[in-house]
Parts: sequence; structure tokens; C-alpha cells
Amino acid sequence: MSEFQKIEIGPQTLLEFRGPDAVRFLNGQVTQDVRRVLGGKISLPTCVTDAKGRLQFRVTLTEGPDAVLWIAGLPEWADALEARLTRYLIADDVEVTDLSGGYSLLHFIGTGVQAPPGVIARESDRFGGAGTDWWVPAGLVIDFPAMDAAAVEDLRISHRIPAWGTELREGMLPPEALLDSTDVSYHKGCYVGQEVISRIKSAGKVNKLLTRFVLDGYAPILPAMMENGAGEITSISPVTVTGGRYALGYVKRGATDLFIKGEDGSVYPILRA
Repeated sequence: MSEFQKIEIGPQTLLEFRGPDAVRFLNGQVTQDVRRVLGGKISLPTCVTDAKGRLQFRVTLTEGPDAVLWIAGLPEWADALEARLTRYLIADDVEVTDLSGGYSLLHFIGTGVQAPPGVIARESDRFGGAGTDWWVPAGLVIDFPAMDAAAVEDLRISHRIPAWGTELREGMLPPEALLDSTDVSYHKGCYVGQEVISRIKSAGKVNKLLTRFVLDGYAPILPAMMENGAGEITSISPVTVTGGRYALGYVKRGATDLFIKGEDGSVYPILRA
């Protein structure tokens, strides 16, 4: 068995920013400190928020070839993401190019995997541990077996990685999904939504919080609301471990005992993990 595991993420919306003002401009648009990716070694997750600090997109930030900056996101975001990021582009010396369709994204769990010529490799912990993102040019085939979908979903949930459309939704506050610990810089200065997110950090609380659970052999129909409005289950691992399955969801602030109704109509306790 190989020491590496490949995850196929697939085509992405990919926007290139180049020019003398590119770093400063993007630092005013995303929650991450753009300067961290300079040098071409790492990829970082970051959020694009509105003026109220609410999530619009969660994207990947990295440095591409020739010291340009790349922002990548879901394929269906192509028009909306570019429109949002360029809305504030007025007098800045920045050129934006849409590279969508030019690359496909792979992720390798583990370190030290050697990328072939033409592939752009960046260190990334997008699945909760050491790994590498590969930006593979369209048409180049990487002959390496990939993890199946069930294994990838189990990996994601067991490592508390939120996904768009389940745990992540437009309009939520990034700290609710614990993204303040991975996607947000509190030292780089102003960006759209910065005041609200900084205020949340100072207050130290949000109304709900992403939580991992263990479901003891039962499976509610998703999304599943907890009894007494205590929270919600958003994802359940397809893999059973020691008689139970990991799940992700949100618990409202102050909720203590957690219960959920299974497919059989019975009410079951939920254990935080």
C-alpha cells in the first residue's frame, strides 16, 4: 500500500491576480493574510465575507507561477466569485484573469510526494493533516489510484472539516464553523467584514458552534433537527467505526442534553466527540 492517498477534488473556478497592487488588494477582500502564501510553498483556506462579516464564499488562496496570486473555489461560483472580488477593484493596478478549466485540483494526504513536470504543488492541510495540493493542467493524467467517495467523506467528517452546502452556507458567520482558527488572520488589518469578525473574537461567543458527534448505530434523515431546537445534524459518515458513526452539525449556545429522532421514529441521545 502506498504511503500517500489521493483525493480527486476536480475542476475549480480559478482566478489569477497579478500586478503591483495584487497583494494589498486581495488582503482587503479575504479573511486570510495573503502574504503567508508568498514564496509558492503553501495553499491556505480563506473566506470572502460581506460587510456584516457573513460568509459569501470559502476559497483556496495560493501563489501560482511567476508570483501571481490564485483564488480557487467551486466550479459553479465562476461568475459570482469574480464579480464579488472585483467589485472593489477601482484604482488598483491589478489584472484579473479567469483560468477556470485550465487546471484540475488533486490533494495528496502525506508529505514528500513528488509532482511531475507541469504540476504546481503546494503544501496544504485541507483534510486536517499534512498534505499537498496538486494543480494539474487540463489533459495531464495522473496515474495514481484515488480514495473512494465514502472514505473521503469519512475522513472529512472525522477531522471536523466543514463542507459547502452542508456545514457551510452563505450568510453564516465563519466562527460558527470554527473557520476563525484556520481561515482568519486577526493581525493583518482591514478587509470587508473585518470589524464584525474581530468583534465576535472579542466577545468570545456565537449563537451556534460546529460540533462532531458519535451516532450509536442509528441514522436520522438529513438534515436532522435535534429535539427541543438544540441544534442540527448536517453530515453523517458512511463508515461505521466501533459500532457508531461520526457526524457533524451545530449545537446552539447553552444546549446541554442532545437528542435526535431516528428513522424508526425513536428518540436517541447524541454524544459529542
